[in-house]
Amino acid sequence: MHRVRVKSRRLPRTGNTTCSSSKHLHSSARRNEEAIIMNRYSRIITQPKDQGASQAMLYATDGISKDSDFNKAMVGVGSVWYEGNPCNRHLLGLGRHIKESIASTPPSGAKDSTGMIAYQFGTVGVSDGISMGTWGMSYSLQSRDLIADQVETAAGGHHLDGMVVVPGCDKNMPGVLMALGRLNRPSVMVYGGTIRPGSCSGPSPLPATDSPQELDKDRKTIDIVSAFQSYGKYLQDGKTPEAEKERYETVRYACPGPGACGGMYTANTMASNAEALGMSLPGSSSFPAESPEKIQECKDVGPVMRTLLEKNILPRDIMTREAFENAMVLTMILGGSTNAVLHLIAIAHSVGIELSIDDIQRVSDRTPFIADIKPSGKYVMEDVYRIGGIPKILHFLLKSNLIDGNTLTVTGRTLGENVDRWVHKYGELDFDKQDVIRPLDQPIKETGHIRFVFPSERLY
Repeated sequence: MHRVRVKSRRLPRTGNTTCSSSKHLHSSARRNEEAIIMNRYSRIITQPKDQGASQAMLYATDGISKDSDFNKAMVGVGSVWYEGNPCNRHLLGLGRHIKESIASTPPSGAKDSTGMIAYQFGTVGVSDGISMGTWGMSYSLQSRDLIADQVETAAGGHHLDGMVVVPGCDKNMPGVLMALGRLNRPSVMVYGGTIRPGSCSGPSPLPATDSPQELDKDRKTIDIVSAFQSYGKYLQDGKTPEAEKERYETVRYACPGPGACGGMYTANTMASNAEALGMSLPGSSSFPAESPEKIQECKDVGPVMRTLLEKNILPRDIMTREAFENAMVLTMILGGSTNAVLHLIAIAHSVGIELSIDDIQRVSDRTPFIADIKPSGKYVMEDVYRIGGIPKILHFLLKSNLIDGNTLTVTGRTLGENVDRWVHKYGELDFDKQDVIRPLDQPIKETGHIRFVFPSERLY
């Protein structure tokens, strides 16, 4: 049976279309001569006299303290918070920093610019690491769609003007991005961050932010996969007291604190994809959960959201066909989770872009695999942070003509401009000082790691 290759195309949709360029031209954005409308949706309930009940209830919230507050933009801060999972336990705290940043950001000074009000809310989530090997995994994938529905419902039902979403675990990232694509309102994603690697001798500290980021090539780390494998190792070693001690210490110290599983598993893969898509701030995907940079990222959100609202920059202006191509390339370069296949296709569908497994195979066929990161390699996401983060890798890919730097991002600048600023501050990827990422002429594999297998003839 011959497969029919369907050319990818943008699906028809209502609302704003998108066309990004190095000059940031996109159809939904406000032109200079147009009035700023920051409360584009909330004014439906805050302005008309016949919405008195809406206004009465809003007076009872933290955001409204005086009548003029009804002119402000209302921004939702949706955290996938859950105390019983390291990936999500700290997200409510990150959300509080974001809420404070939004509420304290003053008008820009431009005519019709207003302040903002932030309202936090939560969504459900399922930990794959906890539920793996049990019937609890039957709830995992559906949690992605529940998260998407909950974020969309909270924003749509309460006429929120913009959204900041704070995901942490595997299905969280695609879930929130699907919601933002459907809503198509000014939005930012703040990743909860990766966990520190564990060690049977205890976790190593994060590097000081005022010192050069250095890679310790000799440190031996453990992570959640070490815990998955610990019982098999215990059996292999004959169930001896020494084997039990190793098994226990592996389980006890594999997860030393908050943050998503540390290898290039689904969470870090999809967070990296979100950054390549342009939906998160530079460095978001590689800042560890406990790092000062992660807190600073949250504090930086307010001015970013103000710009998105003032300029009416929307997710469908950012998540374009070219942006998805960038995300697919990054997935292959990093040896990212195969779950990226179903998640990228679903996110693309939410913004009206048809993405197929043929597209992903095409990118895999031409993209080398160069990242020595777990589960297939040696290093973890904290090591990516130590060598300068995902922006350095994106800059390297841009210099190598593997990605498009003209795609728009939540900063209001292009991806190329973002990574240029990053390397101007932190320097370019140095292959003499690190081996997390290899040069293109010394790949781990000359093509991508993802392969689709099709039957050569009908099976029915």
